[in-house]
Order: sequence, then structure tokens, then C-alpha cells
Amino acid sequence: MSAKEVPFNKPYLTGDEIRFIQDAHHRGQLSGDGYYTGLCSQWIKNNLNCGKVLLTHSCTAALEMSALLGNLSEGDEVIMPSYTFVSTANAFVLRGIRPIFVDIRPDTLNIDETKIEAAITSKTKAIVVVHYAGVACELDAIIAIAQRHELLLVEDAAQAFLSKYKDEYLGTFGNLATFSFHETKNIISGEGGALIINEKELFVRSEIIREKGTNRSQFFRGEIDKYNWVDLGSSFLPGEIVSAFLWGQLKSAFKITSTRIEYWNEYHLAFSSYEAKGILTRPWVPSHCTHNAHMYYLIFEKPDVRSFFIKEMKDRGIHCVFHYVPLHNSPFVKGKFPEVQSLPVTERVSDCLVRLPMWIGMDQSLILKHAKEVLNCI
Repeated sequence: MSAKEVPFNKPYLTGDEIRFIQDAHHRGQLSGDGYYTGLCSQWIKNNLNCGKVLLTHSCTAALEMSALLGNLSEGDEVIMPSYTFVSTANAFVLRGIRPIFVDIRPDTLNIDETKIEAAITSKTKAIVVVHYAGVACELDAIIAIAQRHELLLVEDAAQAFLSKYKDEYLGTFGNLATFSFHETKNIISGEGGALIINEKELFVRSEIIREKGTNRSQFFRGEIDKYNWVDLGSSFLPGEIVSAFLWGQLKSAFKITSTRIEYWNEYHLAFSSYEAKGILTRPWVPSHCTHNAHMYYLIFEKPDVRSFFIKEMKDRGIHCVFHYVPLHNSPFVKGKFPEVQSLPVTERVSDCLVRLPMWIGMDQSLILKHAKEVLNCI
């Protein structure tokens, strides 16, 4: 990549990560649940005002823990959007649970809350919502549906760390919630994630599942004299090196978020005239939501226009990318659940959306210069 090229993503470092990693080494514990895991967990709990926080080695792991904690079994159904990462569905399909895909809203690209209730059957046990691009789903309506039908509500908040819905942080609304600290996210640890447990009756079991199905955590707290295999579980813990890196990020989390919002606002202003001309559609954030500037995307009217934009930008050294291929159109789902219906909004968005580079330190003026040149040719 030449000096003038702009990658789609570049991990941001605060400068403190190596110092905390070295300190973790000096403390003599590199396995999970050490000093830095505790610091990170407490920071998240205190700042989000959420339930129990368990760091995991990925958001995928946190989602898999959710499937186990929900006491879901083979033949059950879980409602979710198709426009999401495969882990959202895989966590449940691994346990014989059927994903029921619901279309998304054309404005926020989140699950369409008006279509959820029609998808509920006697087999439905949970609703999984995905806060796309760090913008909250319509949680009041979704929570009401979940309560009315006695369904578990899981927030896949992988993209939504420090985003809010009506002044409360995402991750605090569902019975369970998951975050990602993958290097493509705002706050990172390379790989990494967290499970938020907002139901007290699930606190003890969540520790057991995370510790390979043992009550090891209770043993280390001195609550029992030995630990045993007592439930299903796996090794979902991150190592202390990962947690130490994450601590270096969390200490600057609000500054990182505010800087990204400045980039996002600059994009949004720059593309307003093109939206007015009908060339594209910009992201929309409801007034009752506070986003975290996880990504900036544009939606074109036709797939070939999107392809033209991506190619022309790449020729100019600016790497823009599309996003999810809908899960319901994947080879796996078509082979396993061939009767899944078409989801028109999801399919259109998948064909026409493009994401622009969004990382601290990027040359945004160069990106916008080339973007405008390309858009003026459309």
C-alpha cells in the first residue's frame, strides 16, 4: 500500500497498551480473570450502569454463552435480523436452535420491530436484536413484545459500545447483551468481547458456563472448598494480556468515541448535498438515540452504482467496502432451511450499501476529495 492510500480500517492505539501488558507480565498471572480483567469488568459495569460483566475472548463467545444461559434446546426458535454477522445466528444454530429472520427497517437498518410479533410461534424462545452501526433498535416496542410473550431478549451490541437509547447505554436493556472489542471496533483488544448479564438469577450460572462448566470462580472466592464440573460450559475467558491491552483503551474510551463522532459529522455534512440530489442516502440516527460513530456508510439506488463507487475509490487509493451478505441468502441457510422467505429491505441494503474508512488518524480531507470527484460522475 502506497503512502497515499487509505485502508478501510487501521487499529488505533492510545500509547498505554504496552505499558499495561508489561505490568500484567510483572504481576505474574497471564491466564484469565486476573488484575486487568477485573479492572476492565468494573469499568464497564460502573460506566454503563449494567449488571454483571464477564469479559470473553470474543463477542462470538459471549453470544454462545447467551445461547447456553437461555436454556434453549433443539427445536426452539430465535428471532433475529438476517443483516448481521454470522456469529449472531451461529451461536444458536450450534445448539440445534432455528433462526427466524425478520426484515430490517429502511432507515436505521435495524430489525423492524413491527414485523417481530408476526414471526413468533409456540417454539419461539428469544429475540436477538442487533444495534447496527451503533444506532439503537426501537427498544421500547421490542421489550414490550418480549415481555408480552415471555421471551428472552439478547442485545447483540457488538458495534454499539457507549451508544445510548433514551440516555441509557445499550447493553443494559436485554436480559443478556454482548460487546465486541475486535480490532475493527471502536474500543479494541485485538480479539475480545464481553457478556453483560442483567438478570441476577443468571449471575452464578454465567460464571460456571464461562469456566468450562465448573464452579471454579466460587472456589477462588472461598465460597466452596473445592470445585467440580457442575454444568455445560467451555473456556470463554480472555487472557490477561488481552485484558491489559483493553484497559489501555478503556481509559481513553470517551475520548476515542468523541473523536470518531467528529469524523462522522464531517462525513455527514459533506454528503448532504448528494442526498438532496437523490444520488445516495446517508445514515439516519433517531433523535432519541446517541450513536458511537462506529461506521459511516452510504446507500446507493442501484448495485452497479455501488460497485462503480467502490472501484473508482479503490483506483484512487481509498478502500471502501460493502457489508453483510444476508444470512438468509447464505449457502448454509439455503441448504438447511430452504423455506426461508425473501427479505426485500435486507436484500436491497446488502446490494447497495458501502462503508467508508473510519479510523482515528485517517486523512479525511483526502477521502472526501476523491469521494466527491467520484460522486460528481454519477
